[in-house]
Amino acid sequence: MQTCFLFGHGDAPGGLLPKIEAAVERHYTDYGIRRFVVGGYGSFDGMAAAAVKSVKRRHGDAALYLLLPYHPSLRPVEVPAGFDGTLYPEGMESVPPRLAIVEANRYMVKAADSIICYVNRPGNSRSLLEFARRTARRQDLHIENLSEKVQP
Repeated sequence: MQTCFLFGHGDAPGGLLPKIEAAVERHYTDYGIRRFVVGGYGSFDGMAAAAVKSVKRRHGDAALYLLLPYHPSLRPVEVPAGFDGTLYPEGMESVPPRLAIVEANRYMVKAADSIICYVNRPGNSRSLLEFARRTARRQDLHIENLSEKVQP
């Protein structure tokens, strides 16, 4: 199943939601994406989940998964309303907790067929976008950075 990973700054502007929803719709229709994976931290992740839920209402075969950086037996998480499940990356058991989010995100970049992100400054999201761009040179990975299309 084609997978899209969504990530961005935790303090992304609230007006970004329509842009995220349009991007999710585009990835669904133009790239055949049916599985969308988002994290559970910050403003961008919340808007990304809301955008995918909206697209799911129009397209019954779209699915939304919550990325878990910590093993569910150590930090139990209930599947949030509107999500189809959770995804805990293979091999994460040996990753130190302080690196778990970074490694889970890198896992998803390597596993994804497309990426929708919002990155407009230095930080963890910028580092992940740079990693994704290096990865894209080695595989057919479509990357859409919404910060290049959004007015603050």
